[in-house]
Amino acid sequence: MRHAGALFLNTLCALALCQPVLAQPAGSGAAEMEKALAAIRPQAIRAHMAFLADDLLEGRRTGTRGYDLAAKYVVAQLAALGLEPAGTNGSYFQPVPLARMATVEPECSVAFLRDGRKTELQYGVDYFIRSVSHNSDVTAPVVFAGFGVTAPEMGYDDYAGIDVRGKIVVLLSGAPASFPHDQRAYYSHPAGKIRNLVARGAAGYLGIFTPELERVFPWEHALKEAGLPNVSWADETGRPHLLGPGTAILSWKGAEALFAGTPHRLEEIFKNAETGRPQSFELPVQASLRNRGRIEGIESPNVAAVLRGSDPRLKEEYIVLSAHLDHVGVGKPVAGDSIYNGAYDNASGVAILLEVANAFTHLPAAPRRSVIFLAVTGEEEGLNGSDFFAQHPTVPIGRIVANVNLDMFLMLYPLRDVIAFGAEHSSLALTVEEAAHRLGIAVSPDPFPEQVMFIRSDHYSFVQQGVPAISLDGGFQTGDPAVDGQAIREKWMKEKYHQPGDDMSQVIDVDAGAQFAKLNLLISYLLAQNDKAPSWNPGDFFGDTFRPAHAEPTH
Repeated sequence: MRHAGALFLNTLCALALCQPVLAQPAGSGAAEMEKALAAIRPQAIRAHMAFLADDLLEGRRTGTRGYDLAAKYVVAQLAALGLEPAGTNGSYFQPVPLARMATVEPECSVAFLRDGRKTELQYGVDYFIRSVSHNSDVTAPVVFAGFGVTAPEMGYDDYAGIDVRGKIVVLLSGAPASFPHDQRAYYSHPAGKIRNLVARGAAGYLGIFTPELERVFPWEHALKEAGLPNVSWADETGRPHLLGPGTAILSWKGAEALFAGTPHRLEEIFKNAETGRPQSFELPVQASLRNRGRIEGIESPNVAAVLRGSDPRLKEEYIVLSAHLDHVGVGKPVAGDSIYNGAYDNASGVAILLEVANAFTHLPAAPRRSVIFLAVTGEEEGLNGSDFFAQHPTVPIGRIVANVNLDMFLMLYPLRDVIAFGAEHSSLALTVEEAAHRLGIAVSPDPFPEQVMFIRSDHYSFVQQGVPAISLDGGFQTGDPAVDGQAIREKWMKEKYHQPGDDMSQVIDVDAGAQFAKLNLLISYLLAQNDKAPSWNPGDFFGDTFRPAHAEPTH
């Protein structure tokens, strides 16, 4: 799972199932579905996880031998089930061209120039640099532009009244808290901010974590990940597909040095940000920003297989089940262990995906729509594999009617409730509720919409192409008042997330995993059987924003 803001901090409130349960779609076959549900094997989930999280695979980092071994394992499992290839050139693989970028720390620098004095910042203490898409040297005046958000429909523009052309822009993470959660999620996305400042002619970019992001993704954690190579899918010339200006992320210490001697204190900046008011101004300082990195062209495959539908008309439409196969690889040792195995993140999702695929093959007849099983590369570095697939799909994008994503299901206690991130935007919410109701699982709302989890996993790549999508996760309910699910998850995030300890030695309740697999199976099956394709809710922000990119199904 991507690093930003994955930690849950508050208690869930259960969502009453106020919607009527949908009538069972024609041909959904209760007896046939019971046979498929019974085919879910808890120990098979453990076995898949054990292989994918083994030290042999060295953390499955994108573009490494360990990842390629994992991809071959997934292909073998899907082929053994008799599923057809859905990659390119008749294979199960979709090669993804990537640019691997590594920062050369000793050659990077950030300095502030004020009143003839130069203040050099210290790498790792005052700033870090991540994702050097090209080498650059910039010295320019500095402008603070709030969140860097331009939202015409909200009457909000951080760039109003300021000229950033040829200047270095300082931006806060996230988006105004006053925005509705949908808009806040959309405008928080870093790629949109970069496109905005590039379009305005900015020469460089300095980022600052807000206290909200710092709570869920501390500076120390970010600094650790910044030391790892990053990847971006590449265009036909081999360049990273999203090129930005020179950039650095400031610690609060570095940010305080930037605002020193100005009328504005960092504490004031954060306080104003909480109110949601635009706050932009020029700073009486120049910044010198030097980015140096190594860029190498590599290739890493997505894996795709398809179960062909049985309906003469609907089989040309597709439900995509996705899970990311990569993790963060080998890193700094922790207690003598340098392999970041990624058992939960995301061997769990891939293992469940494989068991759902297995269960589908136990149906007496294939579902009406076709189902694609997709394991993607490059999620940890920015949703690269899913974004590449969504922009270069192996089937027409207009024929992909829904995406159900599986990312880091924590089997730390029995499954009593689930969260379907993004379900509230489309008719997928009704399908989730129906499937959960049939299995006796509660559906809980997003507990922390301000953390904009909706944009932080692979389903968002499909959303940006106009496809209704959800990402499923477990909730906090444990069925035992003495067992605090929230506390258990918080502890795991603090101690295991993106750490070597995310391995097979930890608690793994495979019965919970099997129940979660059954839910994913039933949701996908209902979507594949229903006469009507999923649709965005009328007036939904994401549906209205991205619908033009997506041709609706013909029926």
